[in-house]
Amino acid sequence: MMSEAERLQERLRAVQEPKGYYFNRDRGLTLELIEGLILNKERYGYMCCPCRVASGDRELDRDIICPCVYRAPDVEEYGSCFCSLYVSCAWNEDRIDHRYVPERRAPEKYRF
Repeated sequence: MMSEAERLQERLRAVQEPKGYYFNRDRGLTLELIEGLILNKERYGYMCCPCRVASGDRELDRDIICPCVYRAPDVEEYGSCFCSLYVSCAWNEDRIDHRYVPERRAPEKYRF
């Protein structure tokens, strides 16, 4: 029987892979991050990035609702999003270096 995180992963995979976004091949990390999304949905009512601090104000957090607005430029430039949940095929296959992805979110977004 699949866990809630595994079920969500399958639903997200069906939508995101055709767009060129893949889950990190590290299944343990991926499921841990997805569990964070589920927890944030329970806390705030929306799935904000588990690697960032949410305010609880949906409008203020709009940029970090997963997939966040930073995912596309992160994956384009680094092959991975900030939290490494979503990656490119090349990243998963070690065809590109796994480099640190800097935070793109403006510091003032954390002042709440």
